[in-house]
Amino acid sequence: MNSLFYIAAIIAIIATIRMVTGTNAVHSLLYLIVSLLAVSVIFFLLGAPFIAALEVIIYAGAIMVLFVFVIMMLNTGSTGVKKEHELLKPSTWIGPGIISAILFGEMLYILMRPASHPMTSPVIQPAAVGALLFSKYILIVELAAFLLAAGVIGAYHLGRKEKLSYHRYLKKEEPTT
Repeated sequence: MNSLFYIAAIIAIIATIRMVTGTNAVHSLLYLIVSLLAVSVIFFLLGAPFIAALEVIIYAGAIMVLFVFVIMMLNTGSTGVKKEHELLKPSTWIGPGIISAILFGEMLYILMRPASHPMTSPVIQPAAVGALLFSKYILIVELAAFLLAAGVIGAYHLGRKEKLSYHRYLKKEEPTT
């Protein structure tokens, strides 16, 4: 069981380093997805299948889809078409594909192992997670909510464009020719 943990941890570290040091946004996005899947395997090994499922569904699923849409929207024009053709090359997918195949094999091994090797830690139920979040860790939850709200407000102010509005009497007239 420890070896599976170390394999997933090494994959998460390698994928995260590749994500941070990558120069291509799509390659970095693929490595981020692999890193999130590796963290999900680690959560599953530690006895938290609910959090592992949330990691896959929310982070590796929904949020990564939003990132893909943003990248697709930013890659407009002829350079975007050229980059899309580059994404279809096998060299783009070989690194994340190999690492994902290792994680998939590890997950299959975990799920198909005989019952003689039970998990060493107890399974944490979703109700216990919710009870802890809103009792013992309520301050942390509130701080995270405040931080997310501040991020949304900051993103709005950074992203909005100033409208130029003039009063109709102060507006200069266009010269007539």
